[in-house]
Amino acid sequence: MLPRGCEAEGPWGRLALLLLLALACATRASEITFELPDNAKQCFYEEIAQGTKCTLEFQVITGGHYDVDCRLEDPDGIVLYKEMKKQYDSFTFTASRNGTYKFCFSNEFSTFTHKTVYFDFQVGEDPPLFPSENRVTALTQMESACVSIHEALKSVIDYQTHFRLREAQGRSRAEDLNTRVAYWSIGEAIILLVVSIGQVFLLKSFFSDKRTTTTRVGS
Repeated sequence: MLPRGCEAEGPWGRLALLLLLALACATRASEITFELPDNAKQCFYEEIAQGTKCTLEFQVITGGHYDVDCRLEDPDGIVLYKEMKKQYDSFTFTASRNGTYKFCFSNEFSTFTHKTVYFDFQVGEDPPLFPSENRVTALTQMESACVSIHEALKSVIDYQTHFRLREAQGRSRAEDLNTRVAYWSIGEAIILLVVSIGQVFLLKSFFSDKRTTTTRVGS
């Protein structure tokens, strides 16, 4: 239902309405960026029906060597996926039974560095854009245009997410490098100051008058 005064008029208005409805009916997904402290473990849970295709994708944005441990378990506790010290990865599986699936990210191997982790957990596949998309007859020209634009929009969203993550990771590396360069410059300045003062005192000692004391011994 459209708000009053916003009725779709003409083919382009109907096309925009169909695209908005398609975006509203997207695949159920969880896309989260969170902080993972040192010596910490964070787990997430998702109810999944049997036969549902799922995809877990993650990437470490900031912190240390940009790595994290990841583990995925089914409702019976069987490990479906396990990787140690990964910077990024993607894993696709089909749920073998109904229940709560658990996936955890661990930074327990790090003693003082916290991490920023991004993950995208997609459950299920995109429903057809049109109820009649799976029919034998061909789609109309407008329906074909809607499907093409919908696929292009999904690709644009994926690319935007990818480049946002790369930009955040690059900014983190640049800030870390800038901090190290600043500390190194301060250290060099202190060392240069100490060496200069030491040279001044050393040169001063070379040209200072050495007074000798003479003692007369009476006969």
